[in-house]
Amino acid sequence: MNCLNIKFVTDFNSLSYPSRSSSGIKDHSLRPRRIVACSAPGPGPGPGSGPVQGRSQSSIFSRTETYALLKQQLEVAAKSEDYKEAARLRDSLKMFEEEEPVLRLQRLLKDAIAEERFEDAAKYRDELKEIAPHCFLKCSSDATTLGIRVQVRSVYIEGRSQPSKGLYFFAYRIRITNNSDRPVQLLRRHWIITDANEKTESVQGIGVIGEQPVILPNTGFEYSSACPLSTPSGRMEGDFEMKHIDKVGARTFNVAIAPFSLSTFGDGADVI
Repeated sequence: MNCLNIKFVTDFNSLSYPSRSSSGIKDHSLRPRRIVACSAPGPGPGPGSGPVQGRSQSSIFSRTETYALLKQQLEVAAKSEDYKEAARLRDSLKMFEEEEPVLRLQRLLKDAIAEERFEDAAKYRDELKEIAPHCFLKCSSDATTLGIRVQVRSVYIEGRSQPSKGLYFFAYRIRITNNSDRPVQLLRRHWIITDANEKTESVQGIGVIGEQPVILPNTGFEYSSACPLSTPSGRMEGDFEMKHIDKVGARTFNVAIAPFSLSTFGDGADVI
């Protein structure tokens, strides 16, 4: 469950995201055509969480693994131009999505919001909260500490995952923006990674992707990294240790990285 630093440094102001890599791993796996965005984290205790009714959490996870495996098999069939098998897998996925309570409720919630049926949307939302409270943690987070803004988005990389072997590969992109009037330097990182079985690992290290970047006022720093899990979902949160560099002897301070999810599921419906 260790994070893998892919070591991409992106040009903060560039739309094409040029990068340099010290690990030899290219950025092609982060292109949208190879990515499924996530929206649901690993289940964890939190406000409003309750027991899963009618099905155990382990049952939900095993079905999530099946869903991820079907999606991967569909991608392989499509790439090999086995269209008959691809059609069969597509139909299996549609049937699975209809039978899977979480996926079905997410679709119903999204449709209800789009059609402005807000009473129905509230009902579906409450049902989702009851059976899968983790669905309401998004694949992105945004937090500001002392003028330092940290934005994160995670994605599930199907091409590098092997659900049949219990390997799920997630990448995440972080943008740090200095909205204060003082220059700062990022010294250390600290991650708390939790998988779907509530197994937690604390990961600490110097800087990020081998650097301790200085971020001037009104500028930013952006990088990408990755985290493999043995379960189809999980969550990450943490902080960066920083210091102001315009004054000798300045104390360090922690900048929060708000929780965000890692999940094989696609984008869910917006919460109302």
